[in-house]
This record gives sequence, C-alpha cells and structure tokens, in this order.
Amino acid sequence: MSDTSRHSAPAPGLSNPGGQTPANGPTGADRVRQVVVLLGALLAVAGAALGSGAGGGQPVSEAADGALSADATIVAPGSPAFTIWTVIYVGLVLFAVVQALPGRADDARLRATAWWVLASMLLNAAWIGVVQAGWLWGSVAVIACLVAVLSVLLVRLVRLAPSRRLDMIVTDVTVGLYLGWVCVATLANTAAALAVSEVGGLGLGPSGWGAVLVVLGALVAVAVALFGARRPSITIPVGLAAGWGIAWIAVARVQGPLVDETVAVVATVAAVLAAATPVVLALRR
Repeated sequence: MSDTSRHSAPAPGLSNPGGQTPANGPTGADRVRQVVVLLGALLAVAGAALGSGAGGGQPVSEAADGALSADATIVAPGSPAFTIWTVIYVGLVLFAVVQALPGRADDARLRATAWWVLASMLLNAAWIGVVQAGWLWGSVAVIACLVAVLSVLLVRLVRLAPSRRLDMIVTDVTVGLYLGWVCVATLANTAAALAVSEVGGLGLGPSGWGAVLVVLGALVAVAVALFGARRPSITIPVGLAAGWGIAWIAVARVQGPLVDETVAVVATVAAVLAAATPVVLALRR
C-alpha cells in the first residue's frame, strides 16, 4: 500500500460516517445554522434555567399546585434526581459551541442533527412555561413531542458515525442523557396529570400502576440499547440517565410521605436493568 493510500484511509467508525459521500464544503445555510443554533441554545438554556426557579422564581416542583413534586405521585423521583439537568444543560451548551466551530460547518452528522437539538431545547423551555401556567395535560403533549424529537436524534446519531471524538462526546453523551431522563420524566408527568384528573386506580391501583410504569421505563432503555448497540456512546448514557431517574423513584418510595414498598423494590430492579443492559451489550460487542 502506498503512503498516500495509507494516510487517506478513514479511521474505523469515525470517518466517512454511515458510508456517506464527503461534503462539498460549507454553504451559507451551514453558517446560518451554526449561528442560529448557538444563539438559540444559549437563550433556550437560560430561559429554561430561569423558568425552573434558578433566578428566584417558582420552582417547577411547586408549579401546578405541586403536581410534579417528589411526593405527588407513586412514580415521582426524589428531588436530588433533577440535578441531572445541570449536566444536560452543560452538554447542550457545549454541543452548540462545538457545532459552531469553523471546521464543523459542513460536518454531515451535525447538519443532520443540529436543528433537531435546538428544537429539543426550545420544547424543553416550552414545557417549563406550560407547567408554570398550570396546564398539566398541555405539558404531557409538549414532553411527548420532546421525546419524539429526541428519538429522531437517536436514530440519526446511530446511523451516522462521528468524524471526531470530541463531537461524539458532546453530541452522543448529551443526547443520550437527555433522552434517558426525559423518558422517565414523561412517565412521571403523565402520572401527575392522571392524578390531578382523579382517574382513580384504573383496575391496578397505585402500587400496580407504579410498578408497571417503572418497568416500562426500564424496557425503553433496553429497547434503545438493542437498537443502538453499535453506538454505546449513546446507549450507555440513555441507560444511566433512565436508571438514575428510576433509582430516585425507588428512594422516594422508602423515604418521605409517599412510601410504597412494592414500587420501591420493582423500581430498584428496573433501575439496575436500565443502567446495566447497554453496558453488557457494549462489552459483548
């Protein structure tokens, strides 16, 4: 093999993502995307932080008459679980900065995902606004849209290999944590809306539905791990974030006013399943 062919060979799993043809260079649309996503991300994260009470306003846990507090429903995570948002917000800002770097303008993977990441941030900010207004069923609709957007991102990131390790970290890890946490939050959000609507036990009772929901959350993480097994950089963060949220549901059911041993035990097992499955699959590969 000649020196030229040796040095031009793509790095395994990083270059020529997904068998794509090389980009033809940055366009005006690429430059616009970089600027809009950067500025939009900064504004969306700042707005979400202020709307969550960081600036002295009403915390989300106190909005809607406390419907989303740690003891509002049988599947509400304990308050410390929400510290994961700090990690997610930092990751989102880092993503926005990295995608705006000059060498990333024509990156095929960023072209395919940057607008979707911005859409997810705007939906998150919208969710906080809807909750602060007390519209719980509206918040369920918004968070369902957020899950859909993050699912599109998951599919695109699994199909397209990263060209740089830094981009892989700030994109895959951030989106993975984001998706894993929002899946658990969706269960808690829906349970809160049902509780406020006073729908009753629906045949299974609180403990039964609590157990079903935490198992469902774990199965989502397992499904993601199976679908994206070739991208453990995404699936492991999804599992860790989902496991983190479910584990804090277990903690909240043994500490505090809303104790439920059945949900606590099932949630503990579900948390281990969610966190361990993508790691085991990655090690097997």
